[in-house]
Amino acid sequence: MVNHQTVAESTTHLSADELAALRENLHEQRLFRQEQLRLLGGPVTSRAEDLLRQRAAAQIEVRVKLAASARMVLTDVEAALTRMDEGSYGACHLCRRPIEHERLMIVPQARYCARCQQVKEAQP
Repeated sequence: MVNHQTVAESTTHLSADELAALRENLHEQRLFRQEQLRLLGGPVTSRAEDLLRQRAAAQIEVRVKLAASARMVLTDVEAALTRMDEGSYGACHLCRRPIEHERLMIVPQARYCARCQQVKEAQP
């Protein structure tokens, strides 16, 4: 351990203000390094890496949902083509009445007329 007299003698070329500034700098450095070591002792990721992982996870989630939606629509389209081949295209699957022409123009893979679609969507 260094005694105060030795430190004072070896720093006589520095003013009291300079020493105070250096001390403050050292305190900041200590706090920075303590925080750095705390973070390094925890998970091996930095905040930037965590943010990138969160963004990547969000992008993956969006892609998965888009792919699931695309698969669902593709299945509906293929089913509509099968109904066309079988001669049952355009008939509501619930009430068996014709699906409105306007509806088929907007949603060509529709399985239900507008009224039955509303009933189906209202069900839990």
